[in-house]
Amino acid sequence: MKKITTPLDLKQIKSLKAGEQLLLSGTIYTARDQAHKRLTAAIKKRKKLPFKISDAVIYYCGPTQTPKGRVIGACGPTTSSRMDEFAPLLLAKGLRGMIGKGSRSLALKQAIKKHKGIYFVTYAGCGALLSKYVKRVKTLAYGDLGPEAVLKLEVENFPLIVAIDVNGGDVYGQD
Repeated sequence: MKKITTPLDLKQIKSLKAGEQLLLSGTIYTARDQAHKRLTAAIKKRKKLPFKISDAVIYYCGPTQTPKGRVIGACGPTTSSRMDEFAPLLLAKGLRGMIGKGSRSLALKQAIKKHKGIYFVTYAGCGALLSKYVKRVKTLAYGDLGPEAVLKLEVENFPLIVAIDVNGGDVYGQD
């Protein structure tokens, strides 16, 4: 199985094909619906984002409460299509990768191809298992959103499947 690290660059992801399984290590950022609204509003107002978006990876996740002795609670993916209205602007600003679950809209797939991004899925229903791949967590922004705050996660060998590759290959078979 291939291993990749963040930050992602085009050279690193160009060879990845839809359906390929891999392991990701490095820094990823969590953001769900409300955080996406705030991130895109900040871009439109030309304000600084809470993290460097260029070549970054956003994980569509809102972790559960952290149990005693753990780094993070269950942290499974949320439905990605809810971010489709926001993701094209983030891709245009340099976002390289997204992690979630489920298919994406045609418009988002076109934005992935145009901006040479990549969309990964991970195992839904396995949030407790996925939490074992998270080594460190730090709240970066929008703490008032609770589990939907933007978190910086350091992950090691986080399991992924390429769902939409840089050329538009799509495991969901959508055109």
